[in-house]
Amino acid sequence: MQRRTYLAVTGGAVAALAGCSGGDGGSGGDEYGDWFSNVDNFDGEVDRTGTAAVTVEVGADDGFAFAPAAVQVDPGTTVTWEWIGKGGRHNVVERNGAFASPYHSGEGATFEWTAGESGLFPYFCDPHREMGMKGGVRVI
Repeated sequence: MQRRTYLAVTGGAVAALAGCSGGDGGSGGDEYGDWFSNVDNFDGEVDRTGTAAVTVEVGADDGFAFAPAAVQVDPGTTVTWEWIGKGGRHNVVERNGAFASPYHSGEGATFEWTAGESGLFPYFCDPHREMGMKGGVRVI
């Protein structure tokens, strides 16, 4: 094999392996796929690792958003969703059933979930999912 061919082949293999390393620099975009495609306030994940508790606002912005839209946490972190009273009746439902809150509309209502093992947990507000009221928790 000529040196030029060897470098082209091994360079491509290294690039392919680098893409499989599982990290995306904390942006959270790659593994979520198109989950956040219609979410106005998603600008990557907010790193909340190293904290015991995280609060996510329910009904943020125009009343139909979670803020922050996506967070990174450690196992054992308690995530609290707090209703701020905008946008009507909301709930929090993890896409694969890991957690689900009851409906609330009043300011100050809360729902808590303690992160267990590592994984990606996309969630939504059931009545406003198509409007882009979606979020995500990555447990690392």
